[in-house]
Amino acid sequence: MFRLLPERSEDEAEIEMLLDLAFAPGRTALSSYQLREGVAPVAALCRIARDEYDVLAGCVRVWPVLIATQWPALLLGPIAVHPTRQGEGLGALLMHDVLERAREGGWRRIVLVGDAPYYARFGFVRAVGLDFPRPVNLERLLVRELHPGAMSGVVGAVARWPEGN
Repeated sequence: MFRLLPERSEDEAEIEMLLDLAFAPGRTALSSYQLREGVAPVAALCRIARDEYDVLAGCVRVWPVLIATQWPALLLGPIAVHPTRQGEGLGALLMHDVLERAREGGWRRIVLVGDAPYYARFGFVRAVGLDFPRPVNLERLLVRELHPGAMSGVVGAVARWPEGN
């Protein structure tokens, strides 16, 4: 049994430890972190999962980005589940929760860098016509429409959300 809760500032140290465990400390060198630097995450979409012992079992974070300076989108990730809790459906629970909240919040599209076979079950497809900060394997750049037609005509570079917005 897991409880999904809003991420709070007092969860930060635990979340960072979980992310280091799941992705290794060098994760901040990944290209997606270039888009997160200096930008506040979308707090309403950042969630944690605690188990019956109140231990942090998983988390998901989401940042705003801009495609070709005109199309707002979300950058999903990182999403992580503690290694001892993997295989229990927690990652899927977090994913379904964040996708529904994002749609309800009026967001139209969401991008991530990840394994296409895993994320396909959540409706993600390979992003065609999008560019991303390097280094990145563009085969792993995925997108999902949160509303039908949201990616129609959307092409260009995924860039950092402008300051002040």
